[in-house]
Amino acid sequence: MRALNSVYRGVSSGLLVIVTACGAGGPAPVSPAVPSATASGTAADEPAPYIRAAVDAADRDADDKVLDGGRHPAALLGFCGVQPGSKVAEIAAGGGYTAELAARAVGPGGKVYGVNNKFLLERFAEQPWSARLAKPVNKNIVRVDREFDDPLPAEAKDLDVVIDNLFYHDMFWLKVDRDKMNRAVLSALKPGGVYCVIDHSGRAGTGSGETQTLHRIEEKVVREEIERAGFKLAGESGVWRNPADTRDWNAAPFAAKDKRGQSDRFALKYVKP
Repeated sequence: MRALNSVYRGVSSGLLVIVTACGAGGPAPVSPAVPSATASGTAADEPAPYIRAAVDAADRDADDKVLDGGRHPAALLGFCGVQPGSKVAEIAAGGGYTAELAARAVGPGGKVYGVNNKFLLERFAEQPWSARLAKPVNKNIVRVDREFDDPLPAEAKDLDVVIDNLFYHDMFWLKVDRDKMNRAVLSALKPGGVYCVIDHSGRAGTGSGETQTLHRIEEKVVREEIERAGFKLAGESGVWRNPADTRDWNAAPFAAKDKRGQSDRFALKYVKP
């Protein structure tokens, strides 16, 4: 249990603040591992105006903005295909960092389902998540309290985008039935809908063996599991890559400290055929 508590002190400091929030003492500044990202997933292009407006909004929380350097929120929204009017779901929304960005981007004509399980809510997310949902800008976010094995309610159907940001590795030590989860995501998406997964890269050969100790996962494990559910790979992005990362340190925010935001991360975009 001590390990679980430590992990979610890390989560509260920013693991999921698509999830997401700030830990005791607030989040530490981060040094971006790569240039600031954009809608197309490259550093050279300018993000779409609605994405830039969402990220640059003056009323975003100061703690959220501190996380932007390592999170590349404009690239996230653009890479995953979040657009005005989209129906989006975030698996493991935590305190709501990404969910709010998505809510701003989809606008009043869109909807965002923010999913948290009992463990996340009890150990971390309840207070910051509730406070975020009370903000008028987030009125198009639907709170969903469900276990991740079956994360989406019946009304969450024909979705445009489902996002899992920096949390897929946690599904292993939380003993989530990931095959069931991925099939549920596939079912909830419309044909051509996007399943976007970003996570901390593990070293070759480590598989899922360091998901709790280093909060990393070998990329090929994620690819195999998602493709087994019936998804087709549609794209990947190098925005979150950091070749200098040795991948042998704990990427959880509470442990990463001054390395926070500098982990090598893979970004995969899958579509429902």
